[in-house]
Amino acid sequence: MTARPWWKTALGALLTAFMLFPVYWMVNVSLTRTADLRGTPRWFPTAPTFEGYTAALGQQLPALGTSLVIGFGCVALTVVIAAPAGYALAILNLRGGRTLSFLLLVAQMIPAVVMAMGFYAVYVRLGLLNTVWGLIVADSTIAVPFGVLLYSTFMAGIPRELVQAARIDGAGTWRIFGSIVLPVSRNSTVTVSLFAFLWAWSDFIFASTLNRAGEFIPITLGIYQYIGNNTTQWNAIMATAVVASLPAAILLVVAQRYVAAGVTAGAVKD
Repeated sequence: MTARPWWKTALGALLTAFMLFPVYWMVNVSLTRTADLRGTPRWFPTAPTFEGYTAALGQQLPALGTSLVIGFGCVALTVVIAAPAGYALAILNLRGGRTLSFLLLVAQMIPAVVMAMGFYAVYVRLGLLNTVWGLIVADSTIAVPFGVLLYSTFMAGIPRELVQAARIDGAGTWRIFGSIVLPVSRNSTVTVSLFAFLWAWSDFIFASTLNRAGEFIPITLGIYQYIGNNTTQWNAIMATAVVASLPAAILLVVAQRYVAAGVTAGAVKD
């Protein structure tokens, strides 16, 4: 096995440190006292304090809970729509499947701000403005096209013998989907669920357009309003950002093995 040149390792470490520096600075400021923030910025908090986290958890927990509801709601809606759609495109030989796949690809290229304006006009008439359900539906429109394409790519690689054997045994279309295709597509389900949650968790455009005056706001909008109301409490602002980053980071670490398998599935044909 050929040893990797030292300069490549050093370059990789340098680039990694450069990309992670904003995260480090966010944690550093969150642990710094308010009085110390008025002077020259320090590389390390000499007298670390958790007052920022106390303020953040005391004021932003409702927004965190709302984001969790929106994230998991977006996951559920995306999987319920994308999995059967991918199954129809990949296995049932749906008429016009190629055209539909192309349209799904084009849908992903539409800027979110354009979609937000369209949703606003529709939501005003339907009474979904400033509601959690409205944000779940809006965020799902970003995740569903990706989910359908990923599911269809993976399911197209499932051996046809499995499906044909189930049909010979008398299984119907939905039985094959629920008992064979969906369990085999576990990695794709985890991948789609993770990306759907991350898109909903990090969304700001839909939240600021469709839920600005809502009773329950997501954490992205909560941080935005928090900055305007607490410009002198940067440790609390950064602590809120750290807490908001934890769920996404934990999910990425836990699910990275399934994501790698789900994204590369169907890329190579036997």
